[in-house]
Amino acid sequence: MASAQLDYTIEIPDQPCRSQENSPNQGGKEAGTRQPLVILLGWGGCTDKNLAKYSAIYHKRGCIVIRYTAPWHMVFFSESLGIPSLRVLAQKLLELLFDYEVEKEPLLFHVFSNAGVMLYRYVLELLQTHRRFCHLRVVGTIFDSGPGDGNLLGALRALAAVLEHRPAALRLLLLMAFALVAVLFHVLLAPLTSLFHTHFYDRLLGAASRWPELYLYSRADEVVLARDVERMVEARLAHRVLVHSVDFVSSAHVSHLRDYPTYYTSLCVNFMRSCVQC
Repeated sequence: MASAQLDYTIEIPDQPCRSQENSPNQGGKEAGTRQPLVILLGWGGCTDKNLAKYSAIYHKRGCIVIRYTAPWHMVFFSESLGIPSLRVLAQKLLELLFDYEVEKEPLLFHVFSNAGVMLYRYVLELLQTHRRFCHLRVVGTIFDSGPGDGNLLGALRALAAVLEHRPAALRLLLLMAFALVAVLFHVLLAPLTSLFHTHFYDRLLGAASRWPELYLYSRADEVVLARDVERMVEARLAHRVLVHSVDFVSSAHVSHLRDYPTYYTSLCVNFMRSCVQC
């Protein structure tokens, strides 16, 4: 079972997954809309406690929620080296749906920063190519503080935050190693590495998915640049995807919920409701 190999959390509500605002009975018949199962893909180095704040948005409204964060060394090093280790994790994550017998539920992804996007990229590929997963029904995706493209300084800031509590010498060594790998593989050897590995940002630009997308970002973000998110929005609109985007202007990377809790929650809830009603 995939559940024995992933450090994930699942929350299952006591009540059936029905939209409460549509639930009053009419003539003895239930009028509720079935809520999606929500999968949260965390940012690099975030804890389950961090994700639980976002999970509460959906769990309180009757959704099953799965939250998972990929190991930081895979995000920063395996992907930078072109090693698709995250594909294995993406497959195990989707297999959880079958382990819990919830594979027929509509799915909503809530993806944080580039770490979440890197994992989500492989989820998309598996949904399109894997026989077991091609019948899963995704109704929408929310991107928080991502995706970004080629901001080395921002990536170093993110890695520094992950390594904050490591010994100073180890932290410096890992930051230098990451910078060297990024420059070598994504700048100097970019024409060669592109032959066997497509960057996650480029993959998402032309993704075949057509369900609605919501982008939550900020021009004050120093890790993922606003212009990268806006370029992605334009590309998805060009593919005739129903896209909404919100610039929080002043909030930092993955801090929109903290700075604007009511507004952020309403955006997520309204988007979720619109997706299940499409």
